[in-house]
Amino acid sequence: MAMTTAADRPGEGLESNAEAGRVELMAKIDRRALGEGDSQTEIAGLRLYRRSVSASCVSAAYEPSLVVSVQGEKEITVGKTVYVMDGSNFLLTSVDLPVMSKVMKATKEKPILALVLRLEMPMVREILSQQEFHALGESRAARGMAIGTSSAELLDACCRMVDLLDAPQDIPFLGPLVQREVIYRLLTSPQGRNLRAIATLGEQSQRLSKTVEWLRQNYAKPLRVEELAEMARMGVSTLHHQFRSLTAMSPLQYQKQVRLHVARERMVNEGMDAASAAFEVGYESASQFSREYRRFFGMPPMRDVKERLVGGAEMVRE
Repeated sequence: MAMTTAADRPGEGLESNAEAGRVELMAKIDRRALGEGDSQTEIAGLRLYRRSVSASCVSAAYEPSLVVSVQGEKEITVGKTVYVMDGSNFLLTSVDLPVMSKVMKATKEKPILALVLRLEMPMVREILSQQEFHALGESRAARGMAIGTSSAELLDACCRMVDLLDAPQDIPFLGPLVQREVIYRLLTSPQGRNLRAIATLGEQSQRLSKTVEWLRQNYAKPLRVEELAEMARMGVSTLHHQFRSLTAMSPLQYQKQVRLHVARERMVNEGMDAASAAFEVGYESASQFSREYRRFFGMPPMRDVKERLVGGAEMVRE
């Protein structure tokens, strides 16, 4: 009777290599990620994440970053789009996005473990200028968030990045080199087209990302869609369509969610009352703020804040 091996089934061989890489990276993160939440590292932009208990939804602001998950399950909601991360995939965020984050599966025996790397667009553009990438499906609108299956090559590069923490004297020279490889692996993945579109100067998605950045930094100012359209060098209707494709929400919804997230942060972390937080983030009416807050978070501001404080939750940036 003939026997088959992984070499006879290329797909299975790749899967087994990726699984081995996941197990290796999981052990490295488990050894170094101390305590709950993020552990900062000596490598700029690199954090290791551990969470050992399931948790209800918390506000989060995701910056351009890569999250490689190796254990546990987490749910990320952007607008009305839900992304589920398990131990086999990565989450790529190309623009600043307000999200709701929920830990689905985590225990002390099997905590959520992940590597989080902030993406520096100048480095992404430098790699793009030096390497040609196949533009499969590039005509589709880019999305600000995408999820993909972690390859053996990506996991291997992440393992070597964590290994550098054991040789801090090598980090200044080798750290940027390994980060470049991680970005290269992202750019060559099916999800890489989103990052390429955002990073490429002159591309429609890159111009659109500037409007997202402007809204994120100027959320308290009145929203004038015509000015955003002029900034992106496109018509108002095109802006609406492309903005929704990129962020899973309209410009007005994006501004509203950023305002609500920031207000929640101020109340939870700084002890600000609801009315003060409302005016601080740009609302002219405290009652309108309370209505929209309850509609979005499911309960009135101060009741929600009280529950956040009891549960020890904070606004986080990932």
